[in-house]
Amino acid sequence: MLDQLDPPVIAQDDSETLSENVFRRIQAAIVKGEIAPGSKISEPELARTYGISRGPLREAIHRLEGQRLLVRVPHVGARVVSLSHAELLELYEIRESLEGMACRLAAERMTLEEIDELRRVLETHERDAAFQAGVGYYQQEGDFDFHYRIIQGSGNRTLTQMLCGELYQLVRMYRIQFSTTPNRPRQAFAEHHRILDAIADRDGELAELLMRRHIGASKRNIARHYQDGANKTATERGES
Repeated sequence: MLDQLDPPVIAQDDSETLSENVFRRIQAAIVKGEIAPGSKISEPELARTYGISRGPLREAIHRLEGQRLLVRVPHVGARVVSLSHAELLELYEIRESLEGMACRLAAERMTLEEIDELRRVLETHERDAAFQAGVGYYQQEGDFDFHYRIIQGSGNRTLTQMLCGELYQLVRMYRIQFSTTPNRPRQAFAEHHRILDAIADRDGELAELLMRRHIGASKRNIARHYQDGANKTATERGES
């Protein structure tokens, strides 16, 4: 059960290959912003940092490219992805549509036990120190992620593969980046609770609407962030 688990940590077990371990460590560093968006990836530097030969490292880099966390730039090499404002809004438009659908299906298909576990996920989020301090939202992945649980609960394998596979870590990267916006953690938590209530009531139409509104609010938050940055730049240049 969820309440008997601790948040996952990145550690290597006996069955895990060195390449897999390094892949997960670099993945975590990118998603958490420890390796900044747009940074050039130096294979020799990473090989020294993680104590790995170039062969397994290149395998890990290839997998990160498949997750869209790294992009290959001609004559430059691999860089950490850095989406433009327009690209990021497009990503959130995809989320708004597909996660809305997933939420409707989850309301129709999740078991009572799965809904109880989803409720315990939010209880875990509420106890998080960063959330209590009002400086961020709980950002563990997988079964500790409210969105991940709902997508899994949709029972649609193609939808799950898209949202929990191909796009998942890229979306997490930007969710983490914008989770510290003032007042947004509390707002997001309240929105999550309303979504949960709609799922528990088996109201798929309302659940979809609330999820779309929730992601739409995040999209507007991102748009404001970029606009504030543009306004600040214009002020510093003395533009009106």
